[in-house]
Amino acid sequence: MSWKKNRNFKERKKLVIAQYGLRYGKGMKQIIVLGSTGSIGTQTLDVVRNHRGSLGIAALAAGSNIDILERQIREFSPKLVCVYDEKKAGELAVKTVDLEVKIVSGMEGLLECATVPEAELVVAAIVGMIGIRPVIAAIKEGKDIALANKETLVTAGHIILPLIREHGRKLLPVDSEHSAVFQCLQGNDGKEVEKIILTASGGPFRGKTREELKKITLEDALKHPNWSMGKKITIDSSTMVNKGLEVMEAKWLFGVDYDQIEVVVQPQSVIHSMVEYKDGAVLAQLGTPDMHLPIQYALFYPHRVFLPGERLDFAKMGYINFERPDMETFSGLKLAYDAGRRGGTMPTVFNAANECAVALFMERKIAYLEIAEWIAYAMTRHESLWKQNPDVDDILETEKWTYECIREGRGI
Repeated sequence: MSWKKNRNFKERKKLVIAQYGLRYGKGMKQIIVLGSTGSIGTQTLDVVRNHRGSLGIAALAAGSNIDILERQIREFSPKLVCVYDEKKAGELAVKTVDLEVKIVSGMEGLLECATVPEAELVVAAIVGMIGIRPVIAAIKEGKDIALANKETLVTAGHIILPLIREHGRKLLPVDSEHSAVFQCLQGNDGKEVEKIILTASGGPFRGKTREELKKITLEDALKHPNWSMGKKITIDSSTMVNKGLEVMEAKWLFGVDYDQIEVVVQPQSVIHSMVEYKDGAVLAQLGTPDMHLPIQYALFYPHRVFLPGERLDFAKMGYINFERPDMETFSGLKLAYDAGRRGGTMPTVFNAANECAVALFMERKIAYLEIAEWIAYAMTRHESLWKQNPDVDDILETEKWTYECIREGRGI
């Protein structure tokens, strides 16, 4: 359902502006989208498109997809845009010479975008560890963070959370599972939490044996049963490495120990996650598998506004079932718990080794089951180099070491 097809469109839009627009001065909350051409970035702009009277775009940043970026610039009129690839940034500058927009590039450009003065909130959806420094810079400049970049907390949670507290900013989770937990915590004391329960769909290979997984192709791994995501995240979901990364994020986001984080498989992807409290009560957040909801909740927090789209029909759905994850077959999840408990530089090794291995799988250079094997290999090799409290430079050096470790292990 689109806004224009909704017969109450004008009335709802006026209500949104009346309720929330005036809070932001001139009826507009300015946001920055880092990673605007990716899955989360484009869906964030869908939300902005549906709430033009309340949300505006101050800056955009992307890696190299200047075709999509040009269309976004012409539609949303940001004054500042970063293309990480310097050559592509030059090409985009030529394409947009008729517009009043400044084009920048590289890490310096990302930092400039992340700290645009008029913006209140940064949607951190850029992929990879290059997203860490812009998030840090944004927090120091007084921005709230809507976080969709896993690497930021997985590798640098011990840096980010103290900064958030020091500067009095909000860290708003955008991942469906973490947003669900965040919503279930509203109005409750975090100290009364017994357990965080992260749900997983189980991916396309739920119930398969390791023998069956030996035959998995790239095309098989890219067929997620419920969610529409980027290729890398889709593969991570199939190996359950993605759920392992979410476990590490949850530790930092919600201030719990790893023993308090449980993963359950919920194939219908209707329950997005749950919180169990000390009295035994369990609160769950349910909804259709649509990323627009957690994105919009982060942009308008603490308010809820109308979101067009499909609603849950419980009678039609009939049932919801649960299973324990198979951590022996899908060993990436077990390795994530191991890396998280070890802490220090080990989560960086886990994340970087997975990125490297997934890239090799997508290039058809390794088999599907080798993804987890290379993660385990890198973690074992790193034990003698492990560091407890890495700074950002240490984290980036560890990422580089991990790539080199796997290349050497493959004899390249």
